Amino acid sequence: MVLFSNQKSRCALIGMIHLGALPGTPGSCKSVSQIMDDALFDAEALVNGGCDALLVENMADLPYLNGHVGPEIVACMTMAVDRVVSRFDLPVGIQVLAAANCEAMAIASCAGASFIRAECFAYAHIADEGMMNASAAEVLRLRKCLGSNVKVWADVQKKHSCHVITGDTSLENLAHGFEFCGADALIVTGVSTGCAANIDDIDKAKVAGLPVIIGSGIDVSNIAAFGAKADGLIVGSWIKKDGFWRNPVDVARVRLLADALAKLPRE
Repeated sequence: MVLFSNQKSRCALIGMIHLGALPGTPGSCKSVSQIMDDALFDAEALVNGGCDALLVENMADLPYLNGHVGPEIVACMTMAVDRVVSRFDLPVGIQVLAAANCEAMAIASCAGASFIRAECFAYAHIADEGMMNASAAEVLRLRKCLGSNVKVWADVQKKHSCHVITGDTSLENLAHGFEFCGADALIVTGVSTGCAANIDDIDKAKVAGLPVIIGSGIDVSNIAAFGAKADGLIVGSWIKKDGFWRNPVDVARVRLLADALAKLPRE
């Protein structure tokens, strides 16, 4: 399944742009201008390395608020998305941590992004931020109100979370539930950032008939296996210098992944 009009007939490679800690967050130490310059540097490396799409995220804002962010975060992320969208001719997505999905939809719709990554879109789970409840009703009503066509990529059994609250249902049933609630694509992950997903979860999630994207743990050693089955791969940690998510993007590492996908026959 092709996720983007610019995508070749293979699994899509989606590169992460991790913004520096934004104003007011505990780790904030750079000016907004510096944060924007760093974001564009990473975006340039991702595009030159062969990514099919870009995904902007405020990962450095930890610890995260639960289900909302302040106007200063919305302002900065809108600026970042607008600059990336304006500079590069690739689809751009946004995730606003943690689970600030309505804010993400508003930013994406106003700044010209193509999709949002939404945690806790359907059902509920317990994350390190605390209890998270479903947001599908609010997010899709906002999308309708804005007249937007921004797609929702929803995490199923998201990383950094405890899912015992939905432990009496299968991943297949959860996938159907997310489709029922209006998700446009599903994301499966490992247990934490940089940890690989269970490859069998791709087939389990695909029963819902939606594109399935891997959201963590992709590297040069496993990209062939995951790329043969998934519709998209979000890469964020391994493509950074020394494989650490806080470092700048290493264009050589991005090219290794893009080249591996280009050589890969699809099932």
